[in-house]
Amino acid sequence: MTVSDLKLKIFRQIDSLEKNRLEEFYGLMMNYLNSKKDITDWEKLSDTQKKGLFEAIEEIESGKGKSNKAVLDKFRKKYSNA
Repeated sequence: MTVSDLKLKIFRQIDSLEKNRLEEFYGLMMNYLNSKKDITDWEKLSDTQKKGLFEAIEEIESGKGKSNKAVLDKFRKKYSNA
């Protein structure tokens, strides 16, 4: 398969996605592309900051996290009359 064939195949698959799947794909693609850039930011973090991030990931993976929507809904309800 040539590069042109591959690009066309990818384009056709992306073009057939529904809006919500397209947005999801875009996020995944941007995460992939951005992860290839520079990891020096991680190296600049203190040990305390790294530990905090690892703890946050563990909490989310164990189901202790809240969805972005739930947090936003809570604050919209609380401050909608402000």
